[in-house]
Amino acid sequence: MADYTVRLTRKAEKQLDKIPYEDVRKILNAIGYLAHHPRPQGSKKLKDREAYRIRQGDYRIIYEIYDKLLVIEVIAIGHRKDIYR
Repeated sequence: MADYTVRLTRKAEKQLDKIPYEDVRKILNAIGYLAHHPRPQGSKKLKDREAYRIRQGDYRIIYEIYDKLLVIEVIAIGHRKDIYR
């Protein structure tokens, strides 16, 4: 299976800047893992849109998968209490 290219939207990059460094490191590791496993164990398909989410501690990473292009686009990163608003 080929590896996917992972891209962050500008919005996701800005959200990442507001998260404490220790959590950012763990989040980036989880995002990097998506390149090899776009639908890892524990990922969930969101009901209201064509996107998936994974959990990393108290944070959620929301992303879309483009299988034909082998691209994963991270569209949002945030604390679990705020991310779904």
